[in-house]
Amino acid sequence: MRKTHRNIYIRTAVATLMASSAIATSNPVLAQTAGGSDTDEIVVTAQKREQNLQDVPIAITAMGTEKLDQLQVNEFADVVKFLPSVTIQQAGPGFAQVYFRGVASGENANHSTSLPTVGTYLDEMPITTIQGALDIHAYDLARVEALAGPQGTLYGASSMAGTLKLVTNAPDPSGFYGNAGVEINNVAHGDFGSVFEGFINAPLGERAALRLVGWYRDDGGYIDNIPGSRTYATSGITQNNAALVEKNYNDAETYGARLALGIDLNDSWTIKPTLMGQVQKAEGSYARERSGQNSGDYQIVQYNPESSKDKWLQAAMTIEGKIGNWDMTLTGGHLRRKTTTESDYSDYGYFYDALAGYGAYWYDNAGDPVSPNQYIQGIDRYRRSFGEFRVSSPQDASLRFIGGLFWQRQTHNIEQNYIIDNIADSLTVAGTDSNIWLTKQLRTDRDYAAFGELSFDVTDKLTLTGGARLYKYDNSLVGFFGFQNPGYSSNPIYLCTVAPQVAGSPCTNVDKSTSDTDAIYKVNATYKINDDALVYATWSRGFRPGGVNRRGTLPPYGPDELDNYELGWKTTFGAFRFNGAVYQLDWNNIQLSFLGANGLTEVRNAGIARIRGVEMDVGYRAGGFSLNAGMSYNDAEIRRDFCVIANANYDCTTAGNALLAPSGSRLPVTPKFKGNVVARYEFPVSDWNGHIQLAANHTGSRRSDLRPVQAAIKGGLASYTTVDFSLGVKNDLWSIEAFATNLFDELGVVNTGVSCLETVCGDPGGGSALGGTFYDTIIKPRVIGLKFSRDF
Repeated sequence: MRKTHRNIYIRTAVATLMASSAIATSNPVLAQTAGGSDTDEIVVTAQKREQNLQDVPIAITAMGTEKLDQLQVNEFADVVKFLPSVTIQQAGPGFAQVYFRGVASGENANHSTSLPTVGTYLDEMPITTIQGALDIHAYDLARVEALAGPQGTLYGASSMAGTLKLVTNAPDPSGFYGNAGVEINNVAHGDFGSVFEGFINAPLGERAALRLVGWYRDDGGYIDNIPGSRTYATSGITQNNAALVEKNYNDAETYGARLALGIDLNDSWTIKPTLMGQVQKAEGSYARERSGQNSGDYQIVQYNPESSKDKWLQAAMTIEGKIGNWDMTLTGGHLRRKTTTESDYSDYGYFYDALAGYGAYWYDNAGDPVSPNQYIQGIDRYRRSFGEFRVSSPQDASLRFIGGLFWQRQTHNIEQNYIIDNIADSLTVAGTDSNIWLTKQLRTDRDYAAFGELSFDVTDKLTLTGGARLYKYDNSLVGFFGFQNPGYSSNPIYLCTVAPQVAGSPCTNVDKSTSDTDAIYKVNATYKINDDALVYATWSRGFRPGGVNRRGTLPPYGPDELDNYELGWKTTFGAFRFNGAVYQLDWNNIQLSFLGANGLTEVRNAGIARIRGVEMDVGYRAGGFSLNAGMSYNDAEIRRDFCVIANANYDCTTAGNALLAPSGSRLPVTPKFKGNVVARYEFPVSDWNGHIQLAANHTGSRRSDLRPVQAAIKGGLASYTTVDFSLGVKNDLWSIEAFATNLFDELGVVNTGVSCLETVCGDPGGGSALGGTFYDTIIKPRVIGLKFSRDF
């Protein structure tokens, strides 16, 4: 193991919690159970006020604390597995892109391209960053809410296709209690792992309480970096990876804490400050390799170190109260995130040298050739601040209003070092040790909005709602990208004549901005058949702000919009629950990102797509038996030819306007069908309560790329089905559970790609003897574990 320490202080703290539980005497009903049971009323805040899930006229899936624990949810990918309308693409811990209802074009999520289509919230604060959602360890969460479809009226630009809300348990002044737990597990084909968790809820008088939460997770590796070698064609230099060969080299550790304070100033006003942070360190790659050197399911050949460290800290405060009989909420927060990464980029040097002799360009100060081996070292620093003020009229009135003002500013300080060791000073980007390429840019995204929704009860059964959001965005990109100049590159797009504006850059060759003001709307009609059934119809629009293309010759890209036409129902028949929705999404002016000339990512508003789908959620509970199932079906395709440049006639035959994908092409990433079923039986065992649970998840086949040529090279993503099993007992204090996830050790691929252009690294020379090298990010193999926890 390469870890030099194990964060002893966190594990010691959790052990202390467990020890103290032996002498604790109070055991109130824990807030931990809120929203967890299938028989309980599940309260959600999807419409920014507390409501029964069955009364909310939108497609929403919610899982409470108890349900998250029952489903062995630890990380972001575990949550998505049980959300039928959600798909995830990831390259490893901390780097996940989330999609709702098939709204995905296969974008490469480059740091200088489009914002995500899905917003992620931690309590009241948006925490979506350019290169993925925070991978928060799922412990002591009150619930996870998945809001499908555009949520732009209340949630804004980051929620074009949907919103994920992670809601933490609040401090509770009713009594002192807590929980501590430990888990030991083993991953098939790999190492052992462990989890240590604990929280304390402590009252501070009658009107205040604090909640302290801590966690440590050690995930065992299961990918082997096996021996390999390659010879560069131009220089004849042979490279091997002997120093990096290791079994189970993709281990990870995650640790963090949350401190929350709740203070009731009086009967009307409450203040809730929170502080939360996490560090996640991962080694190795989470992909298997498909190449001529290797065909093992859990093997890869890497020639340079690969690792990531994701560290973030979030501070937030919410003030809630009343002005007369109106509710008022003032909330704000600040997030700082820093990720450091190491990536192997040797495929780029190898294939371009073999095909075009690029190795001749890399030499030292004496003029002798050096190895074209490349690797990337990245440092990304994110800062995000936001504030929101909203008011809400009395909810028991026939005419109701909720609305407010929103502001946020997020910056991304981008540093990507592409390194070839020992190259000549004349080839090295100024100010670096051995960079052949440097990206050092500052991206700033600003959002301002005024929003509101007005609901009117036409009758006791019929309610009409209208909403609007007036928004303005102002986005900019400034800094440097490119080779040394003068030096290797004479391409004018990299020329630098302006003094550096971003610290650490040699000069400035990009300084661009774009802004726009517009509005989006929502209309909803809800008919309540009786207390246990309602139907609704919704038209809503979501949007994603435009942005900057860093290539100087390209204009900014504009916003894209998603129109949602939806019919849904929420019903309860005694022990049965049956919810669902049918919908059509029209996606206009799609922001499509792809590698253009000179290998630079470009974003174009390339065309339109249509998605037709259905979602269903069924639940049943009688006695100790419960059964829950969910499914989604999405038929997602583009409706006109996708050209590099969109135009009125969608003519892909004019010069410089190549056809990317023909009309009728299926959108990538999302399966047509995704579903899950969870069966659980609870029964008495002496003085304990026992349970047995079986869960199955199916993800259908997916297209790997929107573009036909690239999709054919990479191949499709096959369907896969996983089964989870658990068996355990619990009483008022103790819980013991044995479990297995992915019980039958299914191999599922969630993402596939190559290190450079598909026609180079994936199909060099149009099918030459070199072969291609593909990387498939795979789901975690079978994990068998044992958990113990103690309430106090």
